[in-house]
Amino acid sequence: MRVKQRLVSYNDVHAEVPRHGRAPRLRLLDVHRLLTPYVSVRFLEQARAVVPLALFLALFQIAALRTSVIQGEEIAFGMLAVMLGLMMFMDGVKYGLMPFSENIGFKLPDRSPTIVVLAFAFLLGGIATFAEPAIGVLRAAGAGLDPARTPWLHLLLTRYPDRLVLAVGAGVGAAVVLGMLRFIFAWRMKTLVIAVLLPCLAASVYAGLDPRLAPILGLAWDCGAITTGPVTVPLVLALGIGVSAAAGRQDNPLSGFGIVTLASLFPAMAVILVAAGLVAEVPDPAALPALVGAGGTRAWWDETPVAELLASVRAIAPLILLLWLAQRFVLGEKLAHRQLIVYGVVVAVLGMTLFNVGLTIGLIPLGDQAGNVVPSAFHAVSGGEPLYPYPFGVALTLLFAATIGYGATVAEPALNAMGVTVENLTDGAFPRRLLIRSVAVGVALGTALGVAKIIFQWPMLPLLLGAYAVALVCTVLSVEEYVSLAWDSAGVTTGPVTVPLVFALGLGLSKAVGAAEGFGILAMASAGPIISVLAVGLWIRRRSAGES
Repeated sequence: MRVKQRLVSYNDVHAEVPRHGRAPRLRLLDVHRLLTPYVSVRFLEQARAVVPLALFLALFQIAALRTSVIQGEEIAFGMLAVMLGLMMFMDGVKYGLMPFSENIGFKLPDRSPTIVVLAFAFLLGGIATFAEPAIGVLRAAGAGLDPARTPWLHLLLTRYPDRLVLAVGAGVGAAVVLGMLRFIFAWRMKTLVIAVLLPCLAASVYAGLDPRLAPILGLAWDCGAITTGPVTVPLVLALGIGVSAAAGRQDNPLSGFGIVTLASLFPAMAVILVAAGLVAEVPDPAALPALVGAGGTRAWWDETPVAELLASVRAIAPLILLLWLAQRFVLGEKLAHRQLIVYGVVVAVLGMTLFNVGLTIGLIPLGDQAGNVVPSAFHAVSGGEPLYPYPFGVALTLLFAATIGYGATVAEPALNAMGVTVENLTDGAFPRRLLIRSVAVGVALGTALGVAKIIFQWPMLPLLLGAYAVALVCTVLSVEEYVSLAWDSAGVTTGPVTVPLVFALGLGLSKAVGAAEGFGILAMASAGPIISVLAVGLWIRRRSAGES
């Protein structure tokens, strides 16, 4: 009986193997069954973050503002491109970049001196910033600015955008280095936040009191929100966890939190310093000659989608090269799973290209339309009458801004992942839903405050000082774990969808109400959750103390 069973088993198995060594053919139905569950989950994740936001913008424009969405079909196609592009890009990062970073993060600290680790950390943070999908928005942000009202801001965004991007990258690189040093020497996050924030605020005071630099202040703090996206955060955290493990700090479950905070603060100071250098270098922007080729016919490589493809390659290629050089020559290891990594890199490039195309024809036009139309609720636009009385129209606009901030935050996948982690690490003391809601409320209030800044044309400096003064007081009163959590919450709220949409909304709103510039919404939206999460943390501590 045993022999028969073995023969039957042998024959059953080999009956399924094609003769002559031919591989089995995959039918279209088989491909559908294999790929549909995998693709649908990832596509739905992006759709949950994009579709509700886009529908709310469109419905608010139609119902409350009584105007139709211009070029709706083209915008809908652009939103689809954004969702597909983000899905492909995130998948490419997972298979093409993360294996490099995780391997280097765990092995580099054991095999190289500290100075090499810090140098690699600086390069990784800086170059990863260029690969952030939302970083390309900076290059298009200056097109609608009036050079007569904000000459140096216009100059920085149009003539010298590379300086701006390099400043942001250098700021992130410096932040990652400081984060690695924190892991190595076990510095307290509370002390580090205060030590970094005070110089940033001092630089902001210097810029805010200078009429030439004051318009750049909102952009500088907005740049901190742009940097903490789906590329920089996972790559830097993978390196940080490796350094923490090598330094013997891996027993602390919250050791991963904190780097995102630093990566949000340092770029603001770097942009202010670059702007101050530009003011000293160019005392009179009006005296500069016109840009060669400005306003002329664009070359074929500057047209969609070739321009987006070239931008994607320029952004991702240096990062791949850095990771490969570190793997091959610093660690001395050959590339494993080459086909999978090549697949990841190709998919990441194609995904970023598709996302940039969707950005150009979908997200930015939708945000720009909303920014141009929303002021009609309280302000005469194009010679017409306001739709509502001024107080009600302003209140409706601020409610609209708060809803956008709340909805975008609740749908952010990174925040949901953080919520699960925090709930597990705190043994349920800080539930996932409570974290998500507290962060969303903070972002909503911050977004509304940023929109109010544009409507009433408030200066940026008092808003920054007021918000971060409250955040500092809450930081001093809070425990170490909640400090790291709250300050990192500010970074995960500004994803690749929210950033360009809010940027376009702010710039369109500023043009409609006659403000000099429309930056600062993201800066306020980042400060809000710091305060709200710290406040909730203090409430949880007080409640726990009362129960005990």
